[in-house]
Amino acid sequence: MEKKKYAMVTLFFSMLTISAFTFGGGFVIISMMRKKFCDELHWVTDEEVLDMTAIAQSAPGALAVNSAVIFGYRIAGLKGALLSVLATIIPPIVIISIVVLIYNAFASNVIIQTALRVMRAGVGAIITDVVLDLAGNIFKTKNIISVVLMAAAFIASWFFGVSSIALILIFIVLGIAKSLLPQKEASV
Repeated sequence: MEKKKYAMVTLFFSMLTISAFTFGGGFVIISMMRKKFCDELHWVTDEEVLDMTAIAQSAPGALAVNSAVIFGYRIAGLKGALLSVLATIIPPIVIISIVVLIYNAFASNVIIQTALRVMRAGVGAIITDVVLDLAGNIFKTKNIISVVLMAAAFIASWFFGVSSIALILIFIVLGIAKSLLPQKEASV
């Protein structure tokens, strides 16, 4: 019982810390969750992170909150999901509440505006890191179909402007179709 309590406390404070120091959106928080729960605590595998990210991204709502629900549930069931969501939403609510109170001074402050512009470079680097990690994990599977589909999705999005919603729906259909077909996969 003590081990379970420790896991819940660790989960809560890990999510609270990750949420408090994550700027740049859902993919940044996923990267930090992967590093914490996969690399550091070994509670999930890289493959599970990929699966959970796909599910979180496919669901409506904020990616960070969706990910918190899925990671929390995977780690500690329903209580873990609720605890993770609570820990994930506390920092943004507090920060946004403070920003609302001082918005006019915040919006026109040159130092704050400069800091936010500089933070974009860091956020871009973190998102690039996440993309490279996720793509690397796809290549590690040595599944040629997954690699081709990943490349096709990138080309469709980048060059032809296909919306992420359309791509997600297409990949849901492909995933369902693949699960219904006999399992014989080609390797790279």
